[in-house]
Amino acid sequence: MMGELAALGAAICWTVSAILYKEALLKAKPISANITRCVSTSIILVAFLTVVGKFGVLTSLPTYAVVLACVSGIIGLGFGDTLYMVSLKLIGVARAVPITCVYPLFSLLWAIFLVGEPVTLPVVLGAVTIVFGIWLLSLNEKTDTVKTRKKILIKGMAYALATAVIWSVSIMMIDMAVTLPETSSLDHALAINTIRVTATAVSLLILSPIIDRNFGFLKMQRKTSAALIFGGIVALGLGWFFLTYSFINTLESRAVPISSTTPLFSTLSAIIFLHERVTPKNVLGSILIVIGIFLIFTV
Repeated sequence: MMGELAALGAAICWTVSAILYKEALLKAKPISANITRCVSTSIILVAFLTVVGKFGVLTSLPTYAVVLACVSGIIGLGFGDTLYMVSLKLIGVARAVPITCVYPLFSLLWAIFLVGEPVTLPVVLGAVTIVFGIWLLSLNEKTDTVKTRKKILIKGMAYALATAVIWSVSIMMIDMAVTLPETSSLDHALAINTIRVTATAVSLLILSPIIDRNFGFLKMQRKTSAALIFGGIVALGLGWFFLTYSFINTLESRAVPISSTTPLFSTLSAIIFLHERVTPKNVLGSILIVIGIFLIFTV
């Protein structure tokens, strides 16, 4: 049960960060935004490990786990999250988040064919039900006052779908890193997540003269930087730590679909705090997501 709850905590964290990222991206380029949040979060995570006396755990990790964490970070947080931010900027949270959250379907394929993980029928049905519920939540009403141009919409959706594929590969690698006999503890989960974020931050900084030629990450307004830093702490620090920890306590095929319920919480937040109108699609999508979670929890 702890693994499933941790995966659910990751989904909630990613809900908060998506809102923060969208606001920041109104005034920042996606690549500049990604550099800012990764660098700041890595510094905070390393400082936290040092303060709590767990820095030594970093040096005790096996080489295999370190390599997996680094590659997972560069792929998922470097490439994947940059594409995610581009899609957020192009088509908005309501469309981008649900599309990126289909990554459980790809993760199921990797779990079955590459890892050889046992996947039961209820887990598969739960994952499919969750994704279908997310799709319903992503449908907008025809009364939208502003229509996204078709070319931009297709481009944004393509970026979001590519993000889902990249995230699924990154998640599989981090699962392999934390399920080793010598890394299956809370301290190791925190250390592996720190290495993952730090490797991404260093890579982005090295490539910044090429990918961010104007060094936009150094020229942001304080409010924009603050939103990205806080979003990074919530998503990369807490969210990915929760997901990493969930892999220690449950199978990837259970944890990943639960972590993909971010659009459900985004919808609920909009209804409760922004008083948005509830549509039948919202209700049906939310119910399907809850049923999907129930299927996975009770297996």
